[in-house]
Amino acid sequence: MLIPKVKICGITNYEDAVAALDIGADLLGFNFYPESPRFVTPEKATEIINQLPGFIDIVGVFVNASFEKVRETISQCQLDWVQLHGDEDPQFCRLFLSLNVKTMKALRIKDQTDIARADDFFTDAVLLDAFQPERYGGTGLTFDWNIIGHIGKRVFLAGGINPDNAAEAVKLGVYGIDVCSGIEAQPGKKDHKKMKKLFENIKHLRG
Repeated sequence: MLIPKVKICGITNYEDAVAALDIGADLLGFNFYPESPRFVTPEKATEIINQLPGFIDIVGVFVNASFEKVRETISQCQLDWVQLHGDEDPQFCRLFLSLNVKTMKALRIKDQTDIARADDFFTDAVLLDAFQPERYGGTGLTFDWNIIGHIGKRVFLAGGINPDNAAEAVKLGVYGIDVCSGIEAQPGKKDHKKMKKLFENIKHLRG
């Protein structure tokens, strides 16, 4: 059985990063989108990342950033993954094949038509998030997980995952779950009790 990965996103401080790591996170996400309430500068992210052990995967979240800006941040922050969470097209995503970094394209899901778009992207993974017209992620909204079906690449499931529904998300057989607002005390600050509860609720499904 595939042991699902857990990505804790929206990290803005060292305390939350270490807590997530200690509880069992596989990936930590840092949001470089200036309009996000969870925005961190590359300088701040680097300060946190440099204090973490090397085995944790670091994900940089970008929304409609230029290739050059993303490449600079990859180098500065030593990113393992680039998460493209805006309106980036398949051609833009292909540019990262020349770099030593894994990519995931976020798709904001309204219906099965959006799911089908996953095959258009030559990326290491796709991230399925709930559609909300004014915001790129971090909404706390879910979509109908029953429409996911089969996707021929690694899938991270996002959107409104919290301690109460995390086990249901994991049981879908996805590669990983992406958790952000569902374990926060406020945007950009994690509730460590909620985070611990989430991991406790999926422990039996992770081997």
